[in-house]
Amino acid sequence: MRVDGRCGAGLPGTRGDSGYEFLPHTADVKVRAWGASVEEAFVACAMALKETMAGEINVAGRLRRKIEVTGQDREAILYAFLEEFLFLLDAESFLFAAVEEVRMETGGLTAEITGDDARRYQFSNDVKAVTYNEMYVRQEGGKWVAQFVLDV
Repeated sequence: MRVDGRCGAGLPGTRGDSGYEFLPHTADVKVRAWGASVEEAFVACAMALKETMAGEINVAGRLRRKIEVTGQDREAILYAFLEEFLFLLDAESFLFAAVEEVRMETGGLTAEITGDDARRYQFSNDVKAVTYNEMYVRQEGGKWVAQFVLDV
């Protein structure tokens, strides 16, 4: 796994100053992600999850999905957002490639994602679940930062 992942140009209309890092954790995978906006930070979280699920394989963006999640606070929305990727993989064999658009609203999030049929790829998904352990979403030093732990 990369120690530091850059998320490229970011979302349309943003500075693209986003990324993630894997932090030490005794048994699971701990991630800290950041972005110029809360939406960019969430995209960085999703890309860290993808790397944990499927390594650095290049997934084609042949298929599109729309994700809509709700939550009482940003942490609950982040949890639901990340869990949706695990659900899509388990229930529909959909392995996501990229998050194309994210719209954060009061009480929820809508995202457009691309991906492909997971059966077309050789990988081992070690992620069992997203946890609330050590989770936060907040502004730090002029950027949005999110942290979460994956049960592997």
